[in-house]
Amino acid sequence: MNAASNHQTGTSIQAYARLAGVLFLISIIAGGFGEGWLPSRMIVSGDAAATAANFRAHELLFRFGFAGFLIESLCDTALSLVMYVLLRPVRKDIALAAAFFGLMATSTFAFSQVFHFAPLIILSGSNYLKTFTPDQLESLAYLSLRISSYAGMLFTAYYGVAWVLRGYLIVRSGYLPKLLGVLMGIGGLGFIARNFLLILAPAYAPFYLLALLFPGGIALTSWLLVKGVDLRKWGQTRISSEIRV
Repeated sequence: MNAASNHQTGTSIQAYARLAGVLFLISIIAGGFGEGWLPSRMIVSGDAAATAANFRAHELLFRFGFAGFLIESLCDTALSLVMYVLLRPVRKDIALAAAFFGLMATSTFAFSQVFHFAPLIILSGSNYLKTFTPDQLESLAYLSLRISSYAGMLFTAYYGVAWVLRGYLIVRSGYLPKLLGVLMGIGGLGFIARNFLLILAPAYAPFYLLALLFPGGIALTSWLLVKGVDLRKWGQTRISSEIRV
């Protein structure tokens, strides 16, 4: 392979690294708005009536929050491909497995959001809902939100496994800092642990286990945006993988 081809390939992989950083950043912002800030303002714990009142008063804001969910899921889907491209020189089979687990995580999370959107329909005041009393509709809307919350958490192990595998590949890569791989692997294990605790022992499933992913996520995002990959070591790893094949 000539020098011009090597340079073109290096430029391409660096563009993928920057794209991964951008997608991570957008996902963090959109997810933080749709999953964190907005629900804390709209949903009143244990109070279906107050929650329904917030939905009616701020319907457009809620729709923006749901758009945040959509943007996050679009970014996560694209990231499954981008991270596969970045990490396949290390072990193509493991990188592909991580992509599959990532897509499975995104698809199950996307399905759970159907229940999150449902309160807008339940509280819409449509004629076919007149058989329910206002209290019943408010309770149904709140129940739908609770189901959405649990459904979104019941399959986080897929996301955790994806990042454990990617963390392993980052550590082995040589063209990304090992510490990033360790941090992302720890975050992935936190997702897996909380998922199984939520099923087997809900009282011992603390939220902070999910927060273990944030330090690594922020560090990885920053590194990809600012530094990208070490092109010399990436080239060496890619050549080694071609020789193995």
